[in-house]
Amino acid sequence: MAQARQSRALIIVNTDFCSSAGDVVLGARRGAKREAEKLSKALSELNYKVKLMHNSTAKEMEDLYQQECSREHGDFFVSIISSHGEEGAVFGSDCKPLQLTQIFRILSPQNCPVLAERPKVFFIQACRGGALDQGVFLETDSGQPEPCSFSEYLRIPPNTAVMFACSPGYGAFLNPSGSSFLQALLRALDGEERGLALSRLATRLNGDVALRFQARGTFEGCKQMPCFVTNLPREVFPFSAMSESRRLLPCPALQGGLEEEEQQPGCKKSLAM
Repeated sequence: MAQARQSRALIIVNTDFCSSAGDVVLGARRGAKREAEKLSKALSELNYKVKLMHNSTAKEMEDLYQQECSREHGDFFVSIISSHGEEGAVFGSDCKPLQLTQIFRILSPQNCPVLAERPKVFFIQACRGGALDQGVFLETDSGQPEPCSFSEYLRIPPNTAVMFACSPGYGAFLNPSGSSFLQALLRALDGEERGLALSRLATRLNGDVALRFQARGTFEGCKQMPCFVTNLPREVFPFSAMSESRRLLPCPALQGGLEEEEQQPGCKKSLAM
C-alpha cells in the first residue's frame, strides 16, 4: 500500500513593518515570532509538513498561497496568519494589505483543484478594526467597526473554515508573551482538545479566550472574543492522531517536517510626530 501524503501547514508571521520608502508605519509585534515557532513545532509533531515564513510582503504572501496549488497535499491544509490587519485584510511586512478574498480566490476549486475536496482551515491573528480601547498590548490598525461584513464570509471557498482572533470591527490583543488567541490554540494542540472535531475545538477556543483573558494595565478588564466561520459540510478532525479520513483510509504514521524561511527587508525608523 502506498504511503499517504502528509497534510501541509503554512504559517505566516509578520513582526516588523516598513513601507517601500523605508519608513516604519506599523508597530513591531513583539512576541509573535516565538509564538509562531511554537505553533510550527506543535503542528510538525502532529505529522504536518510545516512551512514557516517570517516577514513576508503582501505579494510574497499571495505567492505563498499560489505555490500551495502545485504542492502534494494530504488530508488537510492548515494556515495560520499572524500580522497587523483590518477588516477583510492582513498586512504584509511592506505595510500593504492583502485581501483575504484574494487568498480564498487562489485556493478556490477552480484555481486550486488539488485542494478542492480537502478541508482548508485558517487561524487569523490580526485586528479587524479599532473598536477596543487602546492599551499597551492592544494591536489597533484600522478605523471604526464596519456595520456589515458578513458578505465577506460568503466568499470563502467550499470546504473551508476560518477562525479569527476577534469579532468584526474589533482589535486583537498581543503582548510579549504572545496573543491570547494563538496561545489558546497552542494549549489545545498540546492537550486532549486536539482530538475534537474542528467545530467543537473552535468552541473551546472561544471559551478559553473569553474566560481566561483580560487586558491588564490601563485597560484592565478589556476582553476578546474569537469568531468562527465555516462552510464545511461535515465534521473534520484536523489535529487528531486518527482523523476522520484516516479512519476510512488507514495509513502508516508519518514524520512531521519543517520548512522555514525569513525575509528581512531593510528599513529605517521614522519618528512619531
